[in-house]
Amino acid sequence: MNTAILALDIALSVIGMGLLVLALVLLIQVLAAVWPGQTRGTAFDDVRRPPIAVLVPAHDEELGIEPVLAAVRAGLTAQDRVLVVADNCTDNTAAVARAAGAEVVERFDTSLVGKGYALDFGIRHLAARAPDVVIVIDADCLVEADALDRLARSCKASARPVQALYLMHAPPHAGSKQRIAEFAWIVKNQVRALGYHRLGLPCQLMGTGMAFPWAILERAPVASGHIVEDLQLGLDLAEAGTPPVFCPEAVVRSSFPARTDSQETQRTRWEHGHLGVIAKIGPKLLMSALRRGDMRLAAMALDVCVPPIAALILALLMSTTVAALVAPLGSGVPLVLSGTALGLVVAAIAIAWHRFGRAVVSFTDLMGAPLYAMRKAPLYARMLGRRQTEWVRTRRDDRPN
Repeated sequence: MNTAILALDIALSVIGMGLLVLALVLLIQVLAAVWPGQTRGTAFDDVRRPPIAVLVPAHDEELGIEPVLAAVRAGLTAQDRVLVVADNCTDNTAAVARAAGAEVVERFDTSLVGKGYALDFGIRHLAARAPDVVIVIDADCLVEADALDRLARSCKASARPVQALYLMHAPPHAGSKQRIAEFAWIVKNQVRALGYHRLGLPCQLMGTGMAFPWAILERAPVASGHIVEDLQLGLDLAEAGTPPVFCPEAVVRSSFPARTDSQETQRTRWEHGHLGVIAKIGPKLLMSALRRGDMRLAAMALDVCVPPIAALILALLMSTTVAALVAPLGSGVPLVLSGTALGLVVAAIAIAWHRFGRAVVSFTDLMGAPLYAMRKAPLYARMLGRRQTEWVRTRRDDRPN
């Protein structure tokens, strides 16, 4: 084996080993989610419900915010409040929210754009009469019955941030592409989070359905224009010693945009943001956690390093193909590593689909997932030259109710 082939063989082996670790993390999460048994979570049914404030950041949401607030108000008690931050609005969001019974503050600052800045504005307003717990609900999300109660009690019991189960649904009569996207969302937000929860491990913050003890939130670094500010915030809080807890009993729902351009904007923001976090802090955070002996933080770092399913499948297909081409000239180790990782990911997806996804996507459509992943290659290729780094709001006026 000459020097060039040896170097390539070693490089492919390192890549294959990394992908194998990520595949094992995914498989462990899926197996833990489907395995019968008790969840090692925080009991909260006997905890007295604390006073809460529901914080709703809203930008030009006049068409959809009324049912959101109605669902929120149905879960409030006399000691609770709901605050809407009408952030850089050019429509009647503030008036509609007031008419729906919410407390409203308006923020106008086009130099600082992003949900993080709106949250910071709302937190500073709440400080004059601080609640015990603050629950963040996006202005396009419906909370299910008892969700606020469960989040509040869980937050009080754990004294840590708590994340609800956040599900997104494809519009009625959606094609296979959006149904696969909905299933991928289930794997990320439900299956993987539930698996870690059953193992007694923390979860990532998901942007809505997030509950925080006031003592933690008032000093949290929320004022950010980061395009995945929730993901970054969860990691920051975990590094500070308060990793988020998953509460699958509390459910928050929303819908993917119906318009193709809105879908693309939303998908680009999420996936570029996630991949950017992996590249910038994922491995560094894992090394820091291992040096500190903080297994909860290490688990979160490994979880965040697992890329979106489509990106993971695409990376595995590419690495396995290249390893197969090099195998006759090299050691064959890269092919074994990448091929094994690909097999584990396929097994994990199949198990997750059988338990959680059959009502969403058919087996035939699921078989088209590799093609779906390859169609997203241009989105990932843009990371190299035109990665999205600024927060961009997804248009919601086309969302079905």
